[in-house]
Amino acid sequence: MTWLPRALGVATAAYGAAVTAKPVLLLKPAGMLRDGGPEPEQEAFVRTLGVRDLASGLAMAFAPSRKALRTAIAVRVTSDLGDMVVLGQALRDRPERGKVIAIAGGWGALCALSALMVRKK
Repeated sequence: MTWLPRALGVATAAYGAAVTAKPVLLLKPAGMLRDGGPEPEQEAFVRTLGVRDLASGLAMAFAPSRKALRTAIAVRVTSDLGDMVVLGQALRDRPERGKVIAIAGGWGALCALSALMVRKK
């Protein structure tokens, strides 16, 4: 059964496409949006995350084998752990820090648990 990790991949890809197109979707809830709109550097950073999420999500959704799917899940989980560390550090004095860490960690944990459905045959 691989439907759950594939569905999580589709959701990840959709989120990645959305924040690539409109970085404010990540910047605003993370408390990184300044008055007057996002800085070009912020948009570039978020678009990089969005492209990464799009690619890792598509890899999970369309992995051609169980081994490839397990690898794609590992990449996704590692990316979420990285987000927890990097964004957690960047937001260390902000009230949104806990929310960002919880979302990145929760999504990473959900993806990691979905790997249990991808057993060797």
